[in-house]
Amino acid sequence: MQLSLEGIEKSVGAERWLHPLNLALHSGAVSVLLGATQAGKTSLMRIMAGLDQPSAGRVQADGRDVTGVPVRERQVAMVYQQFINYPSMTVAENIASPLRLQGRLDRTAIAARVQALAERLHIAPFLQRLPAELSGGQQQRVAMARALAKGAPLLLLDEPLVNLDYKLREELREELVSLFAAGESTVVYATTEPTEALLLGGYTAVLDAGELLQYGPTAEVFHRPASIRVARAFSDPPMNLLAGRVEDGGVLLPGGVHLALRLPLATGAPVTVGVRASALRVQPRPGDRVLPGQVELAEISGSDSFVHVATAAGELVAQLTGVHDFALGSRIALHLAPEQAYAFDAQGALLVAPPRAA
Repeated sequence: MQLSLEGIEKSVGAERWLHPLNLALHSGAVSVLLGATQAGKTSLMRIMAGLDQPSAGRVQADGRDVTGVPVRERQVAMVYQQFINYPSMTVAENIASPLRLQGRLDRTAIAARVQALAERLHIAPFLQRLPAELSGGQQQRVAMARALAKGAPLLLLDEPLVNLDYKLREELREELVSLFAAGESTVVYATTEPTEALLLGGYTAVLDAGELLQYGPTAEVFHRPASIRVARAFSDPPMNLLAGRVEDGGVLLPGGVHLALRLPLATGAPVTVGVRASALRVQPRPGDRVLPGQVELAEISGSDSFVHVATAAGELVAQLTGVHDFALGSRIALHLAPEQAYAFDAQGALLVAPPRAA
C-alpha cells in the first residue's frame, strides 16, 4: 500500500498532539517511527489505521482519500503494546482467524501457515492452549502472529516487543526483519529504541513532541541527522554536545582541543560539536585528539561500559565495548577521531558538517 499523509494535524482541546506534517511512506517497505514516549507515534498510527480522525489534513491510501473511512473498512492490521487476543479461542485458532475470514485458503494451507508463523515467533508448543494459559510475552507473540497471518497491505506495530524479555526481544527482532522482507505489506513500526530502528533498516521517521523532524533511509538519517534534535533522538545514550567556535580551518573546543572539520562558516562563528558515545575510546589511534578528564560515573550495561567524564571541553559519556573498571574521581584520557565528529550551527537547528567517517 502507498500511504500518504498530507497536512495532518491532531489537537485535543487546547493541546496539540501532532503538529502539521506530510509523510509519504515507501510502499512495501518498513518505515520506523522513532521517538521518545509522547513523541506522537501512537497518535500518528491511530490516524493511519482509521481509529482516529485528524483535526486537519487527509490520509491517502493508493491515491484514494480514506480520511473518514473507519478501520473496519480498511485493509490494515495493527499490533499494540497491550496484546489483544480472542480469549475463548486456542492459540492456533487465534492465528488462523483472519485466514478463515478471508476464505482464500483451505484447511490444510491455513494449518501450514499457522504452524510456520508459530515456529518463527517461538509459540509452536502452545498452539492448543488458550491465551489465558500463556505469559504476557507469549500472548503478545500470538497477537503478532495473527496480524502477520492477515497479510494486510498495511501493517502497523506499536512497540510490539516492549513487553518481552531482553533475550527474546533480540531474537524476535531478527525474525521480524526476515518476515517483513518476505511479505508484501507496507510496515510501520513504532519504537523508542534507536538500535531497533537500525536493525529493522528501511526508512525512519524521527518524531519529537508531535513534530516530524526528518524522514528518509534509516542509515542516512542516522549518519546525517538534520538537527541536534534528530541526532539526540537517534542516539542511545544521547549524543554528546560541546560548544566550540570556528578557528584555523576547523573547530576549537574549550581546553584547546582543535578538530579539523570543514565548515561553511566564517572564522569565529559559534558551533555545536556532536560526538556519539561510541566514537570515544580509551585506546589511542593515529590522528586522534585527546580529551583528558575525570571519571564521574562508570556503569556496566550488558556487554558495554558507560563512563561519564568531566573534561575541559564539557561533560562526555563514552560507550566502551567490554567490561571496564574505573574508579570514581580517577583521571582518564578519551580519544576521538576528528572525522567522527558532527558540527551543527550554534542553535542546533542545522547540520553543517557530517562526520567524514560515516
